[in-house]
Amino acid sequence: MTPVLRFALFFGILSLLVVSGHVYLYRRLFRDTARHSAWRRVGVGVMALLAATLLGSRMLTYLWPSEATALVEQVSWFWMGAATYLLLAVLSLGGVRTLSGWLKRRRAVEAAPAPVSEERREFLARATAGAALVATGGIASYGVWRAYHPPVVNEVAVKLPGLPKALDGFTIIQLSDIHVGPLIQRRFMDALVAQTNALKGDLVCITGDLVDGSVEELGFAAGALRELRSRYGTYFVTGNHEYYSGDEEWSDALTRMGMTVLRNRHVRIGEPGASFDLVGVDDWGAQRSGYPRERSYDLAAATAGRDSSRASVLLAHQPAGWREQALKAGMGLQLSGHTHGGQFFPFNLAVAAIWEHDAGLFREGDSSIYVSRGTGFWGPPLRVAAPPEIVKVTLLA
Repeated sequence: MTPVLRFALFFGILSLLVVSGHVYLYRRLFRDTARHSAWRRVGVGVMALLAATLLGSRMLTYLWPSEATALVEQVSWFWMGAATYLLLAVLSLGGVRTLSGWLKRRRAVEAAPAPVSEERREFLARATAGAALVATGGIASYGVWRAYHPPVVNEVAVKLPGLPKALDGFTIIQLSDIHVGPLIQRRFMDALVAQTNALKGDLVCITGDLVDGSVEELGFAAGALRELRSRYGTYFVTGNHEYYSGDEEWSDALTRMGMTVLRNRHVRIGEPGASFDLVGVDDWGAQRSGYPRERSYDLAAATAGRDSSRASVLLAHQPAGWREQALKAGMGLQLSGHTHGGQFFPFNLAVAAIWEHDAGLFREGDSSIYVSRGTGFWGPPLRVAAPPEIVKVTLLA
């Protein structure tokens, strides 16, 4: 399937879902709550505008970049999150109404059927719509607060095969999936850097999806990372969003900021008498997207020339290659992200069903993988049942 055909199929399915969802919301929030034609016309206009915003805002921003189109795109992300919870609330409350009505009919099966009251039906529709709006407002408000609130710090201890005893207790601070962009700017980054530095890690690593935009657009916001402080410095590997934003340009920019960018290579961390190998690979999906091998996941190139008996930590954006590649190569620990842990309910349940290693620490034999839920967010600025995190990994000999 060609990229154009794949995009057309994706956009067609997306359009069907978006339009269907907004038609359903119109029926429940406008058509069922009042019989006034003016109110229903307002509903048609509101739902059509919101659906069009969801489907077209990113293309609009791409074709005519400006503050106005950027604002429209931001509104579309907020509405995407709110619409998800509004649909869930309306469907849930409507299901309760349907079940309640069915039970009443069962109990009155031998009685004469009561006449249908349009006023009662309209009252119940309004009550359902009002309750759904209140529930959506509460959950969405919490989700936005949680997304912008300082990430939680998850501390994990991992036994690393071959780690010298002199490095027992070595700490790695992992940041992942920050997604600096229109909704995450310098203020968020300054607070994140301060929180990271307070953990006093020996090494900081960023496992991809740092940015959603060009160096020109986001260089100032990402520049806060210059202030990261650790004994052995900051290391970075690409995620899929770096390829959307200019992987080579960002690699050069981050190098100028003082980071070490690991693109299919490894470095030695520690002192001459006590060290381990830090291995970094490019994003797992890059080669499938048509990027050349030297800019795609290549663990063989990244580990070329290293002593396989030495302790190793692999930085790889996606957890997808852990069993297929990292375990076979003898990597003692892999640090990944990409999944966001689903980011917000109910997508956290879907991600847990799709990804074998969705979030948290997993072990197989002597090897381990930690998959971060991400430090920022992508798309809707929501975090519900999957809070953002900074990971502090303590290596044990």
